[in-house]
Amino acid sequence: MTALPGRAGVVVIGGGVMGTSIAYHLARAGVPDVVLVERDELASGSTSRAAGGVRAQFSDELNIQLGARSLEAFARFGEETGHDIGLHRVGYLFLLSTPEEVEAFEAGVRLQNGLGVPSRMLDPAEARRLSPLITTDGLLAAAFSPDDGHCTPEAVVHGYTAAARRHGVRVVRHCEVTGIETRGDDITAVVTALGRIDTPAVVCAAGAWSRAVGAMAGVDLPVEPLRRQIAVTEPVPDLPPDLPMTIDFTSSLYFHTEGPGLLVGMSDPDERPGFATETHDRWIPRLCEAMEHRAPALLDLRRTGGWAGLYEITPDHNALIGEASSVSRFLYATGFSGHGFLQGPAVGEVVRDLFLGHDPFVDITPLRAERFAADALRPEVNCV
Repeated sequence: MTALPGRAGVVVIGGGVMGTSIAYHLARAGVPDVVLVERDELASGSTSRAAGGVRAQFSDELNIQLGARSLEAFARFGEETGHDIGLHRVGYLFLLSTPEEVEAFEAGVRLQNGLGVPSRMLDPAEARRLSPLITTDGLLAAAFSPDDGHCTPEAVVHGYTAAARRHGVRVVRHCEVTGIETRGDDITAVVTALGRIDTPAVVCAAGAWSRAVGAMAGVDLPVEPLRRQIAVTEPVPDLPPDLPMTIDFTSSLYFHTEGPGLLVGMSDPDERPGFATETHDRWIPRLCEAMEHRAPALLDLRRTGGWAGLYEITPDHNALIGEASSVSRFLYATGFSGHGFLQGPAVGEVVRDLFLGHDPFVDITPLRAERFAADALRPEVNCV
């Protein structure tokens, strides 16, 4: 186990995709004495429980750019880090059943195309050719981008961690942060269960637990945890190898291949905010109802497993990325509301540039946490 260093140039809090990407990008840029602390095992929070989808199909220009930049990084990940992340670029297929959905996605496709994303609208018959497990009853149209897909979240974390260590990052697991010390407006140390680290800078990448970390430095990060569940099925005979990530947008039912079977999930409107991650079956009747309506073939499949994880929800379902104005050198990247894993590579670049005082490849000023106090919400429509 890595010993706790007594000092650091910067402490990154959180060992999921966001923290490991940020630590890697900082160290690769030559930032010395980067220390990453994780209170449990790496990827043990939300990252290991993500569905693994990667996409650039969003309604918000910033999310499109962060998603597209991350897709480029995922494509070269093996070459850059030496780790295979099981990337399947099979596309994302959004199934649309109301005129309002079609209109919103048509506008989204125009915006995406203008930013270089090759998404397009499809008719129901084309959608069923791509995803033969669905029924087209009541379907008006679909949106598809072939560049999207899915990969293995834990593999991304371990790849970033190994590469970060090669660049000198100290990674300390089983090290819970209990406080952040300041003198005036300056950060002076991070206090952990294993001891104190003198440091002038902190990056909060603690996901659903970020609000408590921000509060230690007097920074309000309006993030709420919300349980989301996933089920895994038995092997499916004759499953197309290029089956896209398929999402019935009206119900939020989604599925993609997981080994020889399927990974299936959807949102649960009855779920209340909290840190519980036990699985339960209260969502299954609603899941079955959505399957019956849009993909009845799924009803015949036996569930062989599943898990629950936490979304980190903000009031407008968009991320918090920036540097606090109330205390010096407290940076944050959190609140991704379900699309954090897929934006991890690009956000690592952005936070690196903010730390170094450089202009990131995209202006993320609208994602600063202060937007809520200024009533400048930035809603994302394409949430699942």
